[in-house]
Amino acid sequence: MRLLISLFLPWLTFFTIGRPFAGIICLILQLTLIGWIPATIWAVYALGQYKTDKKIEKALQTL
Repeated sequence: MRLLISLFLPWLTFFTIGRPFAGIICLILQLTLIGWIPATIWAVYALGQYKTDKKIEKALQTL
């Protein structure tokens, strides 16, 4: 679900993963047509990093 959000509303992805400052910057970038593609790429990348961080946290808690 977050992947779809990151494709259509990249700025909202940052708010859902707890990075509101990056979300505001992404929204400003997204307001331009040229900035939409970099904003989407950035949001997908940040979402991937967020998922990786959560997996690492979970693995460390089981130790």
